[in-house]
Formats: sequence, structure tokens, C-alpha cells
Amino acid sequence: MPVPVPRQRTGSPVTAGPVAAAPAPAGPVAVDPVPESALGPVPASAVDPVSESAGGGDLTLLVIEHDPTGTFTVPELLGAAGTRVRIRTARNLTEAERLLTDDIHCILVDLALPGSARDRAEGDDLAVLRHVLRIAPKHAVLALAADADSERAAEAVRVGAQDFLHRDELDGRVLSRAIRYAVERKRADSAQVKLAESRLRAQENARLERGLLPTPLLQGSDLRFAARYRPGRSRALLGGDFYDTVRTPDGTVHAMIGDVCGHGPDEAALGVELRIAWRALTFAGMCGDELLSTLQQVLEHERESDEIFATLCTVDIAPDGRRAGLCLAGHPSPLVVRKGRPAQLLPYESGGPALGLLPRARWPRRQVDLGAAWSLMMYTDGLIEGRITPGGDRLGQDGMVDMVNRQLAAGLSGEALLEAAVAEVREMNGGDLTDDVAVLLLDRHRAHG
Repeated sequence: MPVPVPRQRTGSPVTAGPVAAAPAPAGPVAVDPVPESALGPVPASAVDPVSESAGGGDLTLLVIEHDPTGTFTVPELLGAAGTRVRIRTARNLTEAERLLTDDIHCILVDLALPGSARDRAEGDDLAVLRHVLRIAPKHAVLALAADADSERAAEAVRVGAQDFLHRDELDGRVLSRAIRYAVERKRADSAQVKLAESRLRAQENARLERGLLPTPLLQGSDLRFAARYRPGRSRALLGGDFYDTVRTPDGTVHAMIGDVCGHGPDEAALGVELRIAWRALTFAGMCGDELLSTLQQVLEHERESDEIFATLCTVDIAPDGRRAGLCLAGHPSPLVVRKGRPAQLLPYESGGPALGLLPRARWPRRQVDLGAAWSLMMYTDGLIEGRITPGGDRLGQDGMVDMVNRQLAAGLSGEALLEAAVAEVREMNGGDLTDDVAVLLLDRHRAHG
């Protein structure tokens, strides 16, 4: 096969500015073969030319040159390791845009190609290159410069080209190696950009989700608060579970925990809306059936499907800390530990349905005596639905009560108790829990009033 360039320096390196000083990849870089049929148009969204060049096969080069017949005279040349470089030529940008399909691996732009009259008037010697970079953001680009035009060639790299070549140093091997180097560098640059964008998105999502987690408002209360939260979604901070605790001006402490069915981002968003609505309604003076009925209206307006529902448990603790009102909407009953007595579940026989199931449901409020010193643990079903045998029984509420009593006997309390409970449930399950888990604990140890 005839070598398509008139002036050859076989084996001479690709001379470039600071970028070209980096070593070219040893041997042929992996690029998928480009079949002859692929020379036709390819939809712009179908193929990433950089990703598709990961094999060691043939390459396709689009040359945009002022006088194509002066340098590239054949449609392909033989490169390193017997691979072929197919060549397409364009005399101007209009022709180049027509020939620019996704089976092109690299574009070679002649810096001597004249720009528009406006570009020449503005003195922009790299206008053609800039235009190519705009219309082919996913393609590797090489700049072709005269031997005495090194300064402009180096500037082309700073503008965005992957490398540059001098006309007098072209031969088949150098061109093939330069194309592969440019393709691999473009792929590395693209991967770096995607990684940076992914990290930024992850950081923004984490900041957003962290900002949506509740901040308990218990100023002036003698109750101690602790919580643990583990979303079921991988690498997420929020799931469909939600909780909150506030103290109203009359001294009553209100606590709530709930669970939107599912644990994806939509469920997490709905859970945040319900939590914020609960806080606002609580500060407005609502409680019990009136509050839950209003929350059901919020749920019905905000959910994406009529099949979406949410369970909820609310507790309002009297200012003296000895009594509480309990409302259950399809949610597991809280666990209470009174001084000198084992943990037990609060009554749950008179609860109502989950929010969103029945349009005119009612949720009775039950009065509960807590005593002088106590701990109240509220939780979502993710804590009790973990497996305790491979593919077998679940922990359940009774199993949870037994587990908590063992941990209390070991002297655990507060945050240490919650951490141990979640860790033991995960261990019994044999790994991460698939459902969201939220647990909160309110303690009152000072026996006064």
C-alpha cells in the first residue's frame, strides 16, 4: 500500500508542546474494529466514539485540510501492528459536518485552513479548530501545523486539541500512533469530567438530603433524645422513613415516626413533606385525629399514585412527663421501659388504618401512663422485619422486645442502646437490611413533678 504522505520520516516521534511530551501508549491501544458498513451515517446518540475505540482494531480519521490532495491521497493507510487507518477528507467545515459521524474516531484539523472573513478580521487564527471542538465534543481532535508553526500548534492544544502534528513529520506509523494516543487521552479526559460531575452531584445530593433530616426542637425539656436512621437505598441519606420531635410553648413534647411504602427517592421526598407538615400542624395546635386527618389530605394531594400509603405513630407527652397521648395509623406500637421493669409494648389494639387507605378513617387517641422515669422507643418496621434465620422467620415485635431487654440487662441506654439494636438486627439478618430503618428514643430519668 502506498504511504499517503509525500514527505516521510519513518519512525520519527510526534513533536508537540507540553501535552505531546507525555509518552504515547505502548503498542496498539485497544479499539473495536470499525466494519466497512459503519462508514455510513450513525445516529448521534447511538455511539460514543471515544468509548467505542477501546479495542485494538481499525481507526477512522476525518481530515479537515485546505488542500486534501496535497497530503492524504488514499482512503486508508497501514498503521502499527497491521491495523488500518481509514481516512475521510473534507475541504471545509460544511463538508466536515456532513462527514462527521459517530464512527469517526479522531479528527485532524489543518490549522492553515482559512476561517471566515469575520474570524480573519478578529485575528482568531484558531477559529476553525474552535468550531470543530464545538461540533464534535466527544471526538478526539488533532491539530496539523506547518513545521515552523509550533507556537500556534501548542496554542491549539491549550484550546482543547488532544495533540498536534507537524506536516514534515508525518508517516503511517506516526499518524496511527498519534490517533490512538489522542483517542485514549480524550477518553481519559471524558472519564475524568464524568467522575468530577458525579462527585459534585453526589455532594449536592448529600447536602440536600442532610439538610432535610430533622433537627429536634426540645429546648426547655428535661427529656433526652437519640435517633438512628439507615435508608434502604444504596448510598442514600434519606429513605421513605421519617421522624421528628418538637416541644410546643405549653411544654408538651410531641414525637412522631412514620414510613411511606417503598424506599426510593420519591418516597423519601413524600416522607419529608409529611414530616414538615406534621411539624407545622403541631405548632398550630393540632393533635390526634384532627392532625392525622389533615396529614392524610396532604398525602392524598402529594402522592404519585393512589396505591401509596404511609404508616404513622404520634405521641404527645404532657408537660409533667408522666402521661402521653398515643395515636397509631397502621404503625407498630412504641416500646416503653419503666424504671425497674422490663421493656414492653404500649397498647395498640385501638389504632387506625395507615394514611391514604380509607378516605374517612378515624384515629383514636389513647391515654398512656408513663410514670416518673422511663424510656420510650419508637421505630419503623424495618427494625422488626429483618430475618433471624436464613430465608426463615422475621424478628417481629416480640423478638425486638426480647432483644432490647437483653441489651438493657447489659447496661446499655440512650444512643448506645439504639446503635446496638440496629447492629444486632443487621447481624441476625446476615447483612444489610433491605428496608429503611428509623429508631428514636426519648428518656426521662429525673423523677420530679
